[in-house]
Amino acid sequence: MTPIPAPAFSLPPNAHQETIDFLRRLSSMLTGGRNAEMLQEAAATIETLSRRAATAEQRFAEQQEDHARNIELREVAELASDNLIAETEQLKAILDAEIASVKQQLEESRQQLEESTRQAEIERNLYAEETTHLQANADAAEMRLTEVNAELEEYRRPAEARIDDTIAVVPVASLELARAQFDFLARGFAASGDVVSQTICEIGASAIDKALADNAAAKQPR
Repeated sequence: MTPIPAPAFSLPPNAHQETIDFLRRLSSMLTGGRNAEMLQEAAATIETLSRRAATAEQRFAEQQEDHARNIELREVAELASDNLIAETEQLKAILDAEIASVKQQLEESRQQLEESTRQAEIERNLYAEETTHLQANADAAEMRLTEVNAELEEYRRPAEARIDDTIAVVPVASLELARAQFDFLARGFAASGDVVSQTICEIGASAIDKALADNAAAKQPR
């Protein structure tokens, strides 16, 4: 609450001048002596005190003006301080919100990175397992192709070498089973994109087809 300045009471400019003039006129009417001197001294004293009172009154008015100016400046400073505090609090709230947002973004980025790392690890393990599986299938197909080639070579030998009484060394059913296995493996390799293993299986199947065709031709009467 703004303090109310004390009212300044100023005397009329001629409040004491009439008294001073009266004392001096009265002194001049006397023939001299102590009474005249006392009247002159009284007039001088009143005049001096009047000047001092006027000076004090002027100084008091100036002090009142300075006091009012200081109060006004203080109110302006307090208002500016309040505005600055409010602005600081607002900026602090904005900064806190920005920091919280950055922390949240960093946490989300960290979680995404961890998820990407886990996913990459899973895919790498799946790829390694698939590669091992395909390699095992390729090795099995290669081994089977070697066996079939050996059987075909055995089958291509003269009949005397292949036949022991009534039992064939390479039954046709075995060749047809091997042909079906090669077809199954070739389809599996084609689905997984393993072109090399697929080609090996197709070559094996083609060789068996040729052997079966030769066997059928050999059975036809001439």
